[in-house]
Amino acid sequence: MSGATAIPLESELKLLVQIAGAGGNAEHSGFAAWLLKVRDALVATNARYPFIAYGTDWLAFAHFVIAVAFIGPWRDPVRNVWVVEFGMIACVLVVPFALVMGSVRGIPFGWRLIDCSFGVFGIIPLWFCWRLIKQLAKANPPVSRQMV
Repeated sequence: MSGATAIPLESELKLLVQIAGAGGNAEHSGFAAWLLKVRDALVATNARYPFIAYGTDWLAFAHFVIAVAFIGPWRDPVRNVWVVEFGMIACVLVVPFALVMGSVRGIPFGWRLIDCSFGVFGIIPLWFCWRLIKQLAKANPPVSRQMV
């Protein structure tokens, strides 16, 4: 899903501003002010430098490629448990990355916490899958080949 949402950012942001009731000429603060600031920056950047959006197109592509890797655990979970472990490691790394790089880029702390939540909540289903895969591996040990 993340990959699909990384491409139409401008139209998604305009819709989010509408849903949040942040449009119009009234003064806004907090979350609404942040949404307006991001929307205005994105619209201005896309109007003047549309090639910058190519970076988020590649971000979307990377999400699609990572999603394809998860077909492996679906088809053969025991053999491909490493993909689930890779996903769990990525979820753990989201937290320090969001906190550090968000600070560097001037992202409000509350928004960084939202970004951190992707790692915190993302690891939960992966952990359950990992546990089930380990149980499956234990219940079905590999058949050893004997030399004749």
